[in-house]
Amino acid sequence: MSATQPRYFPLSAVAVAFCLCLPYSVIAADANDSWGSFRGPEGNGVAAGKHPEAWSMNKNLAWSVEVPGGGWSSPVVAGDKIFVTTAVASDGTRPKGFGEGVASMRSHFMGKAPTNPFSFEVHCMSLKDGSLLWKQQVVSKKPAHKVHPSNSYATESPVADGERVFAYFAAVGVVACLDQQGETVWQKEVGAYRTSSDFGSGSSLAINDGLVFVQCDNEEKSFLIALNGKTGDEIWKVDRTGRTSWSSPIIWKNRQRTELVVCGAGNVTAYDPKTGGALWTLTGTGGAFSASPTCDQDRIYLGNSGRNSRGPLIAVAAGASGELTLESIGKNQVVWIEDAAAPGMCSPVVVDGRLYVLSRGILSCHNAETGERLYRQRLKNASSVTSSLWAADGKVYALNESGETSVIKGGDEFEQLPSNETPGLYWSTPSVAGQALLLRGAKMLHCIR
Repeated sequence: MSATQPRYFPLSAVAVAFCLCLPYSVIAADANDSWGSFRGPEGNGVAAGKHPEAWSMNKNLAWSVEVPGGGWSSPVVAGDKIFVTTAVASDGTRPKGFGEGVASMRSHFMGKAPTNPFSFEVHCMSLKDGSLLWKQQVVSKKPAHKVHPSNSYATESPVADGERVFAYFAAVGVVACLDQQGETVWQKEVGAYRTSSDFGSGSSLAINDGLVFVQCDNEEKSFLIALNGKTGDEIWKVDRTGRTSWSSPIIWKNRQRTELVVCGAGNVTAYDPKTGGALWTLTGTGGAFSASPTCDQDRIYLGNSGRNSRGPLIAVAAGASGELTLESIGKNQVVWIEDAAAPGMCSPVVVDGRLYVLSRGILSCHNAETGERLYRQRLKNASSVTSSLWAADGKVYALNESGETSVIKGGDEFEQLPSNETPGLYWSTPSVAGQALLLRGAKMLHCIR
């Protein structure tokens, strides 16, 4: 199936008649709800819209299209357009699942970087029906370093501001800006660097007030850079002391100010997005972050866990400043810490005053203000969740690697609703645009609506 030929699923006669009676503006009303960056407009995975609670390959599946190449980046939405990045190998290679990837580790460590170039591309699709509007090759180049068989060469999610789309391919060190028609506005080389254990990169872009932020924590020369979205000019750049981290930067618009929060190996730093000046730094957080933070207007929530141990779950207050440690407990500093409660690869979500954390198949719900654990329950078939959690209409969703989505009703007590299945291989975090849910697998992009 080609990317230009969406696969459609039959609607009931009633549904068809209903759709035919509606003007396009009503059917496409959700096109006005943008999800222009990783984990949505607030970067916290909370959707304002209401997508279906239940779906399958035969229910509420509006369309499916194949995306060539490989990429774990999330799709982003601006208006009625979806933007997806991908790295297309000449031999058709796609990323593997966790089990198959681990089984390939011996050959991975003994292997070398790719010998053939990849085509690094941005694809633009219609939110209405999945049709391909355009695709643009940003660069054709051999990656300087190899990646884990379960990772991809296009894991960093793009950002879109309604006028332009910005893509970052860390594997070749290129940031590019395209207009709504797919024409290149500017392109900038920022360097490609080796990552820990050659796992590859994963930090997505962030955007605020016309500035595009690139976090590049690596084993050689870590940095954070702000680029002018219109020109690509460097506005500011700060060197970072930490090594490889896979967390994505988050624009935290809290009650006090707007902060750019970046989680790295051993520390978390909040920067002034306009100048790059440090607002506060939290040390003692442990090793590299895989999960990204989540936030509300009062606190930002973060933590990291290794393969054999779980770190602390930490809440930092809006208005914090200076050098913070895990002992800096106070009203305007570290608000609370819950030991051995941090997430692993799956980013948490906070909604309606409750913080939800999933790690190793166990979902914990905490009072967001105090950190008190309200419950801790194992989810069925949720041990292999690498996609971030998201929340919509008072429910929390967790997509596992094989395409089963657990649905949890929000509240102080645990209540799991029926799961949904879209078979495939999924590491990418889903995106929400109004009443549409986008699920990107290793091969297919599905629209639930």
